[in-house]
Amino acid sequence: MFDLAALTRAVARHGRVARVVIAAHDGSSPRETGAAMLVWDGGQEGTIGGGALEWEATTRARALLAQGGRRVDRQALGPNLGQCCGGAVTVLTEVHDPATLPVPQSGLIARAVDGRPLPLAVARLLDRARAEGARPGPLLLQGWFIEPLAEPTRDLWIWGAGHVGRALVGVIAPLPGTRITWVDVAPDRFPPDLPETVTPLALPDPAEAVAEAPATAEHLILTYSHALDLELCHRLLTHGFAACGLIGSATKWARFRSRLAALGHTPDTIVRITCPIGDPALGKHPQAIAIGVAARFLSSAPANAAATEAG
Repeated sequence: MFDLAALTRAVARHGRVARVVIAAHDGSSPRETGAAMLVWDGGQEGTIGGGALEWEATTRARALLAQGGRRVDRQALGPNLGQCCGGAVTVLTEVHDPATLPVPQSGLIARAVDGRPLPLAVARLLDRARAEGARPGPLLLQGWFIEPLAEPTRDLWIWGAGHVGRALVGVIAPLPGTRITWVDVAPDRFPPDLPETVTPLALPDPAEAVAEAPATAEHLILTYSHALDLELCHRLLTHGFAACGLIGSATKWARFRSRLAALGHTPDTIVRITCPIGDPALGKHPQAIAIGVAARFLSSAPANAAATEAG
């Protein structure tokens, strides 16, 4: 996925930025096709993985920053880099500045990587995207590289900005395709520097924000107040959601089930809420809870999400 928003922010801050992307691979690869990183003088973000692969790609990107343009490099990971992966990787490096930021067409960014004119196969693919909304995954095709524009595919609402809430945001916010709405009672409950994918929402009564959540959103409830937790569960069961998790013990959940039933919710509805959350075997430290929750969040990703390949 081409994260145009991240590239635009990086260019605004650093002027000239190289984007390095895995354009194709044969056999085993440290990362999947489309994995990308941004490189500028004095810094970088993201990763294409592979240790030596990324080191050499970063060095080439910094050299290209001075002259601009693009380059394509194909490397056999074993013979060329001494890596255990048995495959070969094609790496595309492109330098961008405010005047050369790409313009998507029908949710795709397509460009020639070797100067050849638009092939018929690519033209047909672009026409299908325009007419039917069909977007392929990242694809190197007849000298053109096509990438779908990155868009959030999951809305996650995190209720509570205490220790566990902060740990969860720290673990989940970097995951691609996730947009987080973070809710608490006051602005000073949130840390000062938040990732671009996180929107803080401060309300004296956070439960009022339930009405603003999409019915397809996923929720994690972990506020400072059991009364507020219960009210959020009640309103979310009425409002609708894709998934909902509640922090707490088995005892807390037994009491909540009884109280939610008294509020008119049926057992079949109440069971849609998961409690406890995370993996109890990992312990109760906030980061341990966050790791367990994040693992379940990843495992419940849509089936068409790209899988990371081990290298």
